[in-house]
Amino acid sequence: MSFNLAARLAARHTDNLYRQRPLLQSPQGPVVQVDGKEYVAFSSNDYLGLANHPEVIAAMQQGAAQWGVGGGASHLVIGHSEPHHQLEQALAEFTGRERVLLMSSGYMANLAVITALVGKGDTVLHDRLNHASLLDGGLLSGARFSRYLHNDMASLSQRLQRAQGNTLLVTDGVFSMDGDLAQLPELAAQAKAHNAWLMVDDAHGFGVLGQTGGGLVEHYALSTEDVPVLVGTLGKSFGTSGAFIAGSEELIETLIQFARPYIYTTSSPPAVACATLASLHLLQTEHWRREHLQQLIAQFRQGAQALGLNLMDSPTPIQPILIGDSGQAMAISAQLREQGVLVGAIRPPTVPVGSARLRITLTAAHTAEQVQQLLDALAVCQLEVSNE
Repeated sequence: MSFNLAARLAARHTDNLYRQRPLLQSPQGPVVQVDGKEYVAFSSNDYLGLANHPEVIAAMQQGAAQWGVGGGASHLVIGHSEPHHQLEQALAEFTGRERVLLMSSGYMANLAVITALVGKGDTVLHDRLNHASLLDGGLLSGARFSRYLHNDMASLSQRLQRAQGNTLLVTDGVFSMDGDLAQLPELAAQAKAHNAWLMVDDAHGFGVLGQTGGGLVEHYALSTEDVPVLVGTLGKSFGTSGAFIAGSEELIETLIQFARPYIYTTSSPPAVACATLASLHLLQTEHWRREHLQQLIAQFRQGAQALGLNLMDSPTPIQPILIGDSGQAMAISAQLREQGVLVGAIRPPTVPVGSARLRITLTAAHTAEQVQQLLDALAVCQLEVSNE
């Protein structure tokens, strides 16, 4: 019996889709050591620059000294520690929801919610550009699965009219590969009109959007009734690890009882919860981080437009440059590396065929000078590509 692994791997190489892991040899930050070389990095989702913040590190060290380094068991056995409980309460207050449930990863959070809320005889509707974890949750649920055109309300309406059973409408808040925003007010109105629930995965919105960093729901001033299910991750703007689900008392209790990814997983280390409480405090009090980040986004977009680069419509720290061909995207990424700038080339199947791109991410830890260094490097690459 043969699985033809060698042939599958060879095809990845041929199609310029082979993936390799860069070896990070330093903490997260605007300047990193990767594979033995130093780069100015524009590839991290550490949007507020908290992953290596001394107060967050100190909180984790103190947490480990008091609570140890492992969760020890699932939350429902004996793994739900006081720091977990404190963080859930703090996040509930932060999001304006009745309760929050901590999860070990964003992927698990999305699988947990969707598979617990819908099943055979129900309907789950997805934006076509939703994250893989959302799509996988829909497929695993056994519910009738349908994808509407990206941010297309007419396409969504057609599918809502054909929905059966309990209907869950699922969307990213900020789309991770495009950087654009879901049209939440319109989605909430459509969901209400068809007696459906709206679930938003705001992994890339929390900390960045909203007056206090409360994400896209705060940005649009929507209520719990508008967005009954809210998911966020802690490994991006919060700078730590894990995820959370925010909603009503009944929602969280339902997930505790029926969400298999929660029930059958060892809890995350309590020290991580301690660190996240510290990062949440910084996120809420140091508003300059969001302000500085917005200035960098404006600087980059103005400079990239002056260079004639094919920017995508994004007001967020995710600033993709559409290239199209996978091989060319990889070549430009390599040219940037030669100039000491680290930017990832995103290729299918992560993005649709023919839409390979450079996914540039900005953080509050970057300086205006580093953004200008990126623009200068892109200008050289653009010239080299145009001469080939």
